[in-house]
Amino acid sequence: MDTIAAIATAQGASAVGIVRLSGGKSRAIVSALFTPASGVRADDLPPRRMTYGTLRGENGALLDHVMAVWFPAGHSCTGEESAELHCHGSPVVLNEVLHACFAAGARQAKAGEFTKRAFLNGKMDLTEAEAVIDLIDAETAEAAHNAAAQMDGALRRLIDGSYDALLDITSRFYAVVDYPDEDIGDLTREQTEAALTQTEAALERLLGTYSRGRILKSGVATAIIGAPNAGKSSLLNALVGYDRAIVTDIAGTTRDTVEEKAVVGGVLLRLIDTAGIRETGDTVEKLGVERAKKAVEQADLILALLDGSAGLPPAERAAETLAPLDLAAKSGKPWLLLVTKSDLGGWMGVVPDEDWRAPEAVISVSSVTHEGFDELAEAVCALYPAPKENGTLLTNARQADAVQRALASVRAAKDALLSGMTPDVVLTEAEQAMTALGELTGRTAREDMVSRIFERFCVGK
Repeated sequence: MDTIAAIATAQGASAVGIVRLSGGKSRAIVSALFTPASGVRADDLPPRRMTYGTLRGENGALLDHVMAVWFPAGHSCTGEESAELHCHGSPVVLNEVLHACFAAGARQAKAGEFTKRAFLNGKMDLTEAEAVIDLIDAETAEAAHNAAAQMDGALRRLIDGSYDALLDITSRFYAVVDYPDEDIGDLTREQTEAALTQTEAALERLLGTYSRGRILKSGVATAIIGAPNAGKSSLLNALVGYDRAIVTDIAGTTRDTVEEKAVVGGVLLRLIDTAGIRETGDTVEKLGVERAKKAVEQADLILALLDGSAGLPPAERAAETLAPLDLAAKSGKPWLLLVTKSDLGGWMGVVPDEDWRAPEAVISVSSVTHEGFDELAEAVCALYPAPKENGTLLTNARQADAVQRALASVRAAKDALLSGMTPDVVLTEAEQAMTALGELTGRTAREDMVSRIFERFCVGK
């Protein structure tokens, strides 16, 4: 297999940058370019030990003073002979070092090729490989903790439990059929039913983690709605920490949705600032209002804002002022009522419609002084608490689909057993469940599916 090389650290100037190699020529390439300061021959460097020295290109020009290390096959992250050159983090220097590696016999690594080789060489399964990109992309501490635990095999071990239970059923069946003269005890109907029931329950619990895992990874879609000038854009700016949306005293400034991410109470929120909801004859503003209503339909959480500085609205304006709250209350989604502009002397007297579903919390906030932001963080955290199943959350649609198919096959096997069908029907469904579970870890993964997974990685990982 080719020896590959890539810059393994992020682009841009930094204190340290790393060029990584993997393949049978890794040690030879380092030996050709690197001279230890100790005077020891580069070929004699001990494995897994950082060594200081100089690095020169193919023409002998000094490229950098570096730390070099190599790893023997079977004892590296990819399972192949590999090496790393730790250089100063100048993009120019790193590119010069990388091209020197190419000249010495390496080729450019493709996106995710290092991790793909680790998978192909049995150093990690697919759940652990996917956790690598989840860890790189993690935007909250909880997301990072879950990914790190999956890299340690937490999800794989859970899946293997169900897989092994099904394997016991199928292997016993084949053993009895293939070796009828041997004294092999077949599973009884009761034992098979118990194993399928236990596996069904385990897969149901696992599939139930997907909604939380998706939120942990991608964030909570959060619509910020309210009447014009209720303080929606000011709240968005305060939560993200900079002026993302335009704020003026003119009602109707926001005509389109504005999206940004912020971590509130340890939870990643995908905030969607919307146009003020009101009846309007302005064609552009009307489109903005429609998009605001669409954002509510697609949101996981709604922050409904009410201008607390304006006092109780007069009867002729009450319906317009409270329309966004009515929309939130009747949406069926979790919602928080935020009474804004508390720094201007707010009021909390909101008279709910009898058809309203009560908000999860009513909080007085100020986007200027940040009053109420701690209470907002607590309310969000209460709605989306840190998962107890650290490392065992399904975090992408591929995983959820595989578990869903495995669960359907286990249920079909159980139904076939209980309805008195022949054992081969039960066996077929159990094997289909095993195939689906095998896709999760890579036991039965197709080559095209594996390729799609690693295409999401960055070069050098």
